[in-house]
Amino acid sequence: MNPLARRFLQPESPAHRQYEALRAHFVENLSVREAAERFGYRLGTFRNLCTAFRKNPDRAFFETRRPGPRRKAELPGHAERRDRAVALRRQRNLSVEEISAVLAREGMPTSVTAVNRILREAGLPKLWRRTPAQREEARPERAPAADRGALDLSPRSLRTGFGGLFLFAADLARCDLDGMLAQAGMPGSAMIPAGCAFRSLLALKLWGIGRPSQVAPETLDEGLALFAGLNAIPKRATLSEYSCRVDPRLGPGLMDRWHAAVHGLGVDLGGHGSFDLDFHTIPYHGDDALIQKHYVSKRSRRQRGVLAFLVRDADARFFAYANATVRKADQNDEILRFVEAWRVRTGALPRELVFDSRLTTYANLDRLNALGIAFITLRRRTPKLVAELLAAPAGEWRRITLTNVGRTYRNPRILDRRVTLKPYAGEIRQITVTDLGHERPTLLITNQTDVPARELVDRYARRMVIENTIADAIDFFHMDALSAAVPLKVHLDLQVTLMASALYRVLARRLGNGMENAHARTLFRKVVNTSATIDMKPEEIVVSLGRHANNPLLIAAGFAEQRQTIPWLGDRRLRIRFF
Repeated sequence: MNPLARRFLQPESPAHRQYEALRAHFVENLSVREAAERFGYRLGTFRNLCTAFRKNPDRAFFETRRPGPRRKAELPGHAERRDRAVALRRQRNLSVEEISAVLAREGMPTSVTAVNRILREAGLPKLWRRTPAQREEARPERAPAADRGALDLSPRSLRTGFGGLFLFAADLARCDLDGMLAQAGMPGSAMIPAGCAFRSLLALKLWGIGRPSQVAPETLDEGLALFAGLNAIPKRATLSEYSCRVDPRLGPGLMDRWHAAVHGLGVDLGGHGSFDLDFHTIPYHGDDALIQKHYVSKRSRRQRGVLAFLVRDADARFFAYANATVRKADQNDEILRFVEAWRVRTGALPRELVFDSRLTTYANLDRLNALGIAFITLRRRTPKLVAELLAAPAGEWRRITLTNVGRTYRNPRILDRRVTLKPYAGEIRQITVTDLGHERPTLLITNQTDVPARELVDRYARRMVIENTIADAIDFFHMDALSAAVPLKVHLDLQVTLMASALYRVLARRLGNGMENAHARTLFRKVVNTSATIDMKPEEIVVSLGRHANNPLLIAAGFAEQRQTIPWLGDRRLRIRFF
């Protein structure tokens, strides 16, 4: 082929190739497919090109295009951002996320992507993967020490990523958290009083912050520290040391005062006297000789961990009692300790207790019966017992209809009998339930002889909600992570978890509109997780929350009208605004 002819038949520039392809189709009458194949176009691309030419043949299809600038002109201040970002990496070895946060605080907001591009253009390599301790060592500049006296409440404006935390501030103020901690004897210092330490821990729990690698960037946020009443959030080592100073014996007194305060927020805790009880093993993977093995129902095995005893008000759906100091030798009697603690707290015994078969012994069931406390629990099934029950005459079985359980199996068969159990004195009611979707029958035992069997089965089915509540605490509040955001002692971590869970339940009740039973993670995602601008004024603090799809729920719940005085913020009124 003539080299000059090749220049026409094999064009090199995009504009020339486009010209020859369109000419071949419209002048030489090649089909769309033939023209596309000859000049290397995809069939759909060339068809679109032909359509555009038909619609606007006067369009500058064949004009020579001048290439634009290869790089955009630098925006004002870009050079300062570039130089500062490069200096932070070279001098302090900060990650791109940390550099972005520093630039934002210095009034030069730059996205993580932009910082990454700046460092790449500067020829700086990526950082190796580091542990939290190595990250701390790489920072020669020390963060400010947490100090209540250094809190700056002067008129100014600041930006925070933790705006939703201030939705809980008014409830904490109404609870008088500082006075409650002082009465309970919780330790504190001049720089970090007990109230500030607890609000710091609560802030991390309420935001669902989990592992140490997730904590370091957030602790630089001034709004997070303001919620706690400090100039800066205490370091992990400080909060860990604080948890070691808290005597576990102070926990019950604090919980008594906390539940009294929650009652003041409109929660009738224990009003109906019906409670769900359960054990939960918090796994421990270290070599502590004092840690025992306990049963883990989720794994159907025993493993090393800390045994926590949890009691939930069945009607209010709040945790009413917790103990993380249970030893294996004492776990069967923990239910009796709760009964006594509740009697001391309220002056009355619980009306009804619902729990599973592993919680206590038949001897303790007899003690509960002697105290006049109703209970519902399970009986352990042996192959011989199951065979005897299934061999019962068909006439003794009857069907019931469950009304309060959202499940497929609503019409189980039951066998209602009176049996004796050693060392339980007298007869006890046993309800055998089949057709619930399980291979083996369920055996309920109770001392409630006059209550219809349908109501008892319904009530025990509702007890399963406590397992969902515990799962929520494990998922969002990291109850199973003994070294979560801050490596706390288990007893204090459990207390803070229960307080954070209660605050979320109060928020859910206040929101209403179907949110009453929403899990904490759902509430956080839909309502709490929002940034804000905080304006410090002489007499009030205005928190302007960012735009959020569920802000109308907060407005309808009255958050825009509240004017609560916050004692730990200079007795200034807290006002929440919505854009």
